[in-house]
Amino acid sequence: MITNFKDKTAVLTGAGSGFGLECARIGAALGMNLVLADVQQDALDAATAEMRALGAPVLAVKLDVAKAAEVEALGAAVMARFGAPHFVFNNAGVGAGGLIWEHTLADWEWVVGVNLMGVAHGVRVFTPMMLAAAKSDPTYQGHIVNTASMAGLLNAPNMGVYNVTKHAVVSMSETLYQDLALVTDQIGASVLCPFFVTTGINKSHRNRPADLASAPPTRSQLIGQAMSDKAVGSGKVSAAEVAQMVFDAIASNKFYIYSHPKAIGSVQTRMEDVMLARNPTDPFAHKPEIGIELKRALRAE
Repeated sequence: MITNFKDKTAVLTGAGSGFGLECARIGAALGMNLVLADVQQDALDAATAEMRALGAPVLAVKLDVAKAAEVEALGAAVMARFGAPHFVFNNAGVGAGGLIWEHTLADWEWVVGVNLMGVAHGVRVFTPMMLAAAKSDPTYQGHIVNTASMAGLLNAPNMGVYNVTKHAVVSMSETLYQDLALVTDQIGASVLCPFFVTTGINKSHRNRPADLASAPPTRSQLIGQAMSDKAVGSGKVSAAEVAQMVFDAIASNKFYIYSHPKAIGSVQTRMEDVMLARNPTDPFAHKPEIGIELKRALRAE
């Protein structure tokens, strides 16, 4: 159980918006040292100014989490400024929709680079630092939170590359939890699986690297973008509420963090499909009109 966050250090990727920004706000209110990392300079600058105005010591670093050397440099900078962090929020992520065979190589490289390798780099760089701190200080307590998605537990159609990366993050997080338990009682792990929450992930293309420029969107990708805009924009749970769920989970050493617990019914159906070796259940069985609309749009001439 972690009850004291004051003067502890938190590393947050994707800190300029969404969950990262809201977790930083909570961290500032709790008196934490904050390491804010984001690929978008103006959003990072705004977050940094806000957290400093709240009195938090801040180390701000612009970086692309997909680039190993940049995350390694972040680790060195954190160590030099604050020492080993107590909390790491591997939160940066991007969204992408469309039929899975229509993703270009650049699409795969961008989304896998950020959503999967960004988390892998965070785990690879910061976990050894935290383990060393735990070994040298029996009072040290740490926790790593990886942001996945309900798309890491389900496979909604027309969301191919995103689903793939988020399933991988759930797997990585479960393995991290088990591996940490083998070697220490001082560091925990959680995976955040939000459903549709207003975070700005549906506007991910604003930060797509120039060297991975996207081709003109296909019909399915345009449809996927429109559906994402509608779903994220109409989210009933706020990013701030989810951020509080994250801190509550850290305090109670809870692994799975769900923004919409009712969505677990769909996960149960998928697990039953797997266990019974039955074909995947229609994801729109509870709202058939959405499936009909999507089929009609994709099959239109």
